[in-house]
Amino acid sequence: MFATAPAFATTPQPSKASPRPNTLDTAAKTVTQLPVAPTTNVPGGMTNREWWPNRLDLTALRQHEDTRANPYGADFNYAKEFNSLDLDAVKADIRKVLHTSQPWWPSDYGNYGPFFIRMAWHSAGTYRAADGRGGSDGGEQRFDPLNSWPDNVSLDKARRLVWPIKQKYGRKLSWGDLMVLTGNVALEDMGFKTVGFAGGRVDAWEPDMVFWGPETKFMGANRSNPDGTIRKPLGATTMGLIYVNPEGPNGDHDPIGAAADIRHAFGNMAMSDEETLALIAGGHTFGKAHGAHPQKACLGMEPTAAPIEQQGFGWQNKCGKGNAEDTVTSGLEGAWSASPTQFTTQYVDNLLNFDWVKTKSPAGATQWIPTDPAAQHLVPDAHLPGVTHAPIMFTTDIALKDDPGFHAILVKWQQNPELFAQAFARAWFKLTHRDLGPQARYLGKDVPKESFAWQDTLPQPSFAPINAKDQSRLKQMVLASGLTGPQLVRTAWASAATFRSTDMRGGANGARLRLDPQRGWAVNDPAELATVLAKLSDIQQRFDKGGRQVSMADLIVLGGNAAIEQAAARGGVKVSVPFEPGRVDATQAQTGMQTMNDLKVTADGFRNYFDPSLTVSPPEALVDKADTLDLTVPEMTVLVGGMRALDANSGGSRNGVLTTRPGTLSNDFFVNLLSMDTAWSKSATPGLYDGKDRANGAPRWTATSVDLIFGSNSELRAVAEAYASDDARERFVTDFVAAWTKVMNEDRF
Repeated sequence: MFATAPAFATTPQPSKASPRPNTLDTAAKTVTQLPVAPTTNVPGGMTNREWWPNRLDLTALRQHEDTRANPYGADFNYAKEFNSLDLDAVKADIRKVLHTSQPWWPSDYGNYGPFFIRMAWHSAGTYRAADGRGGSDGGEQRFDPLNSWPDNVSLDKARRLVWPIKQKYGRKLSWGDLMVLTGNVALEDMGFKTVGFAGGRVDAWEPDMVFWGPETKFMGANRSNPDGTIRKPLGATTMGLIYVNPEGPNGDHDPIGAAADIRHAFGNMAMSDEETLALIAGGHTFGKAHGAHPQKACLGMEPTAAPIEQQGFGWQNKCGKGNAEDTVTSGLEGAWSASPTQFTTQYVDNLLNFDWVKTKSPAGATQWIPTDPAAQHLVPDAHLPGVTHAPIMFTTDIALKDDPGFHAILVKWQQNPELFAQAFARAWFKLTHRDLGPQARYLGKDVPKESFAWQDTLPQPSFAPINAKDQSRLKQMVLASGLTGPQLVRTAWASAATFRSTDMRGGANGARLRLDPQRGWAVNDPAELATVLAKLSDIQQRFDKGGRQVSMADLIVLGGNAAIEQAAARGGVKVSVPFEPGRVDATQAQTGMQTMNDLKVTADGFRNYFDPSLTVSPPEALVDKADTLDLTVPEMTVLVGGMRALDANSGGSRNGVLTTRPGTLSNDFFVNLLSMDTAWSKSATPGLYDGKDRANGAPRWTATSVDLIFGSNSELRAVAEAYASDDARERFVTDFVAAWTKVMNEDRF
């Protein structure tokens, strides 16, 4: 999506409308050469992706490999830099910006607060629960496509307004932290009490590779399931919007349909009805919408497409002043309350107390105003003294009044305003911190002491971590327990590989594998898992009687390590798998069923598991899984090869176990995959491939497309060849152990 083509290709290229046939899961077949369309001096030419659109894309993993994009260097420690900040001084600087209107972008009502709340909200609001992608971590709003989304019109100006603060504090304050902190300070400056603020968002230096939807045009909405829900992992209903179309589904002005869209979108972003309503009502308490003129007649290109002399500014407005009372963003125009720079309950009161009727904004968008003519004098103009307007509502606001569930909450808040303030404070903190991970990653003096269920809380350690002597004894007990090496490896992997680098959730710490819902997930072989956990629990109890204690979280990982050391020894390589003790065990009460099911594994190529209901191919699902584990291409490759050799497939499947000595840690998977002694063909069983002796046709192996992709894809084959070489046997084991240890420790913050 973000690949750059070579410049000024002059050789003939095939038509972009007719790419060469190629798929991930089909057997080799004759390829017919397509007609060549002659070209002359065509800039760019064809990328590999355009030549072969179904070619497996490893770009997401390549981002984990190259640290040269970071100008601060590979050893940069953001936590150390942030902790050296005088946070009160930063907030004072932000407050000064709030009240210093700039002539190139004048503030509404003399206060940039509402504008900055929108910046912070739209930075964090891209988060979606299904894959943990999006959110404010990384400061991704600076990059395309987010910086050019229709929902982010004019936020380029918001970031420029706070640039002097970023410039002043430099590497000590990331863009991600600055945007969220600015939103918090704006809320507090306008009389609202927030829960707190945590730093720790580390800036990215290029756009993250995120699937934002299947549409090819902004404002497209081709992502709904037959029941009206949004296809996961997507959150928003529409390409280029943070949540929903404010004029209703596809702009149809239907409040009831809008209520359904709101539930689907905010639900996919891990928000309950009350949290959803709190965010909308709280956010629309402040500021105004901007639609002084028709968008198409006034606005220029978005930032990424704008001329170079605009220096990253987009949406140049040629109508009137181009700003202030002539500002155009959404096309909707007006404020929800008479006090847009103060925290009040006016939004709730206005929505419930007035009857509303459709009208048109100056830009032609459909919005709602009170039927009472006296309301025309309630709202002051943001820039013109003595001018007043009626309050407005979007179709999505009217939806909250018309929907029975949302309406009941609004009535409760109108009767108890303090409940509204509390709900908004909690929902805002969740919105802006959901992708930051557990509390252990929170930085700064304003971190709230209170814990929340969505933070995957863990208990404090109640005993000393196990030492080297303890570890040696426990490994002996595990290996003498009757549990097999594959069982121990599968269990440790199942515990640790729930980790998502996208939002820092999951992982081995807490041993939630032994709790609902994880212990019932199909990928985890519930029957086998119950047996393994029972024996490990027995070992834990026997060990604890000796006066020392071990957590199940540590024991599960240690058991996997012991099995790997034993398997490496069988192959003639002596290795010690590093182990970092100190994990604790979460309780069922600390483990929310719904939030934990957001981590549910439906495809794990490392265990050769794939839910056939998924719409992506198994190799694509493998790359996605490796991406969430923050793995590089070599790390993904060596882990797959090692897991196959260790016989660690889900359900004990033999697919891809390309070795005559399963349970031995060796490079056999790559040696046999690349051997010309085997000819591969599609199996009669869908999704499988048969490997037969090329000389006599005798069956040798079965495999999935995840296995064969390491011989088919040229980039993966290059790495597979490195590990299949005769001189790579020890290096393979060493690299596998390093990658394994990385996965086991990824949640140790």
